[in-house]
Amino acid sequence: MCRKLIYRVGAAMIAFAVAACAVGPNYRRPTIASPQAFRGQLHPSPDRTLADLPWWRVFRDEALQQLVREALANNHDLRIAIARIEQARALQTQARANFFPQLGYQAEATRLGGPQQLSVAGIQIPAGQTASGSRETANAFAVAGNASWELDLWGGIRRGNEAATAALLATEEARRGVVQSLVADVAQDYFQLRDLDMELEIARRDRDAFSDLVGIFKKQKVGGIASDLEISRATALEAQIAASIPETERQIALTENALSFLLGRNPGPIRRGAALTAQYSPPAIPAGLPSALLERRPDIRQAEQNLIAANANVGVAVSKFLPTVDLTAALGAVSPQLYLLTSGRGNFWNIGGAATGPLFQGGRLVGVYREMKALRDQAQLQYQRTALSAFADVSNALVSRRKYAEAAAQDARQVTALRTSVSVVRERYVGGVSTYIELLEPQQELFPAEIALTRARLAQLVATVQLYKALGGGWAEGERSPERFGFRFRADLRDP
Repeated sequence: MCRKLIYRVGAAMIAFAVAACAVGPNYRRPTIASPQAFRGQLHPSPDRTLADLPWWRVFRDEALQQLVREALANNHDLRIAIARIEQARALQTQARANFFPQLGYQAEATRLGGPQQLSVAGIQIPAGQTASGSRETANAFAVAGNASWELDLWGGIRRGNEAATAALLATEEARRGVVQSLVADVAQDYFQLRDLDMELEIARRDRDAFSDLVGIFKKQKVGGIASDLEISRATALEAQIAASIPETERQIALTENALSFLLGRNPGPIRRGAALTAQYSPPAIPAGLPSALLERRPDIRQAEQNLIAANANVGVAVSKFLPTVDLTAALGAVSPQLYLLTSGRGNFWNIGGAATGPLFQGGRLVGVYREMKALRDQAQLQYQRTALSAFADVSNALVSRRKYAEAAAQDARQVTALRTSVSVVRERYVGGVSTYIELLEPQQELFPAEIALTRARLAQLVATVQLYKALGGGWAEGERSPERFGFRFRADLRDP
């Protein structure tokens, strides 16, 4: 009868603990004032966005694709992010363990003199007195198993598990953010490298052009047509361009070193693919709806998970004001002879419950509660700030890409006109129609114009990379939803 009563009371308490509501505020996503369309978006396309494309369809240079795969396999920042996921997973496992009873055991061997009490699993058992009641010395052996279980009456454990789960998902979003940034950084540095290669080629070509002019002037001086003035002017311009070559070569080496670092390898040369002018750039870029950005950008999703965790921690702080109910049980045996422990003699058990709660803490619990609320408010503001920044990032990239394209078109016109001018004036100079100044002037203007055109093309590509990143692209892996986090995370992306 007593045992049935214990079972019924225990079952009722378990059912109450399961059905009880968790204290603290339930999470609700804060309102974000999303714009109707991105500023700078000429042709809104709500059903499509550049971010839906995997990175290997945006960056089609095979050499660049190989570099991205190497970076995703070896980059140390990404490997650190994966290790942080494992740490968060372990913390979430610790929080989840509080739902279950905690089981333990105790074994003890003691030699006693006189009547004494032996404490086993919190129970005082007479063990030092012989059968005759004398105060002779005696042995005491005891073994016991014990269990304890904190009932989650107020939902404090559930709130703690909620916070730990959100923290785990936040680290997964952080990993995706690292993947996204890594893909963008590798692509951006690679395009920068190809731009420097083209600048070096232009500098060498223009240097050789001025070197040819110096040769022409020297021959004409022998014939009495030119003087040292023409030679010195052409030599100075040749030296001016030649002086830019070491600086460009220095920047190439530094960019290769930066790429090597992203790839997780020692500094060294980087394999090239297509030239800068042959790099693929999407002709039309759909940006999608701004509201969809909240569901796609890893940094926004990470900020929201941090907010969910902070909100749950408020509930944990509230639960500390309420009583804690623990159930305990023990089962064991005590005997003066070791072999008697398994004979069924001298068995003992106990079962009980205890409720504990705070009465006066000097304001400590209130301080913890206010701290958690302040952290929740900070997390909410950070979430809203991250979303606002994301809208600005997309708009900036859209506007930049369009304006860089307009500038590149004008730079291309200037370069074409200067190249025609150089060809015409050279023929006129050889025919004795133009002066050496007319010959040197368009050739001198051509070098910075070609460099400006190359950099404008680079700016277009970089703006495309930044737009792809701002839209939340760059980490598409065909993964399962992060809410289903019971799987091993991968450091590399799937091959196309």
